[in-house]
Amino acid sequence: MSQTVLIADDHTLVRAGLRALLEGLPEVGTVIEAGNGREALTAIAAHRPAVVLMDIAMPELNGLEAAAIVSRDHPATRTIVLSMHGTGAYVLQALRAGAAGYLLKDESIERLAELLRQTMQGKPPLSAPIATRLLGYFHEPDVPATTSLTQREQEVLTLLAKGLTIGDVARALEITPNTAASYTKSLYRKLEVTNRAEATLEATRRGLIRL
Repeated sequence: MSQTVLIADDHTLVRAGLRALLEGLPEVGTVIEAGNGREALTAIAAHRPAVVLMDIAMPELNGLEAAAIVSRDHPATRTIVLSMHGTGAYVLQALRAGAAGYLLKDESIERLAELLRQTMQGKPPLSAPIATRLLGYFHEPDVPATTSLTQREQEVLTLLAKGLTIGDVARALEITPNTAASYTKSLYRKLEVTNRAEATLEATRRGLIRL
């Protein structure tokens, strides 16, 4: 039986390419599109697609935020994050948000079609490089929490790991955005990372926070 699939991506050409692929699969019936996370949620509520191909970086509501809402409000819809980012931290954030799988945008058409079929059969789709990195993360030995963060840095780290922006962190802790940014820069230096996703992964490995 053919199923409805939603493509959520803010790039028109990407959506067009994915639509051309999907419309050639016998398992796929209706293909609908959304240009951002909010449009995706509206379309999901209206059409109840079986699968959503969700980009991460979208305006208004990003893919991770949208995936979390889909997981909570539409559990029958399986979200697959489709992204250019293949680091373990991004994968963990996506799976934590409720995504059923994670695919890289540079997959071959044949491989992407195969993974989509697996999704429709209820199997968790992961690109081969993603699966390797994710397994490597879990197979690494535990790292002791030797990093010394101040109490305020720990508070900032915890809020960042929950997905809050620097502005949100500043408001939550009643500090200025510049001060929040300064704490963020300091904890990134101590964790030897360069962004929120890496900080979340590394802090988890060191036992500083729990996903």
